[in-house]
Amino acid sequence: MKVEADTFTAKTKRQVLCMAHKKSIIIITLLLVVGIMAWSLAAGQTVDQRGVLTGRVLSNGLIAPGAMAREGDILVYVDTITGPAVAVRANVDGIVREVLVKPGDKVRTGDVLVRIEPFKK
Repeated sequence: MKVEADTFTAKTKRQVLCMAHKKSIIIITLLLVVGIMAWSLAAGQTVDQRGVLTGRVLSNGLIAPGAMAREGDILVYVDTITGPAVAVRANVDGIVREVLVKPGDKVRTGDVLVRIEPFKK
């Protein structure tokens, strides 16, 4: 009888440890999923601002990363064959996260020149 009781106790302990191990794996998995979701929401999405003209980027009026932009603000000027002109305007309100061009760069219509992180509504 003593042997049966010891065997039962050992078997029960193994089952309890196995269940605890499964629960810890489930909890860790859930925490990872929640963490990834939170990170993706916090990362913010950026909106590409594409140029509408071809030319060389001018330093005058070039927006800087970190600047606030309102819809319609001029972000980049280019020198065209007819003179300086607006290459891209902001199409959303937000913070400029990336300026992908520098003065003197040659850009074409449709190139992504600036990325803006829109304000949350």
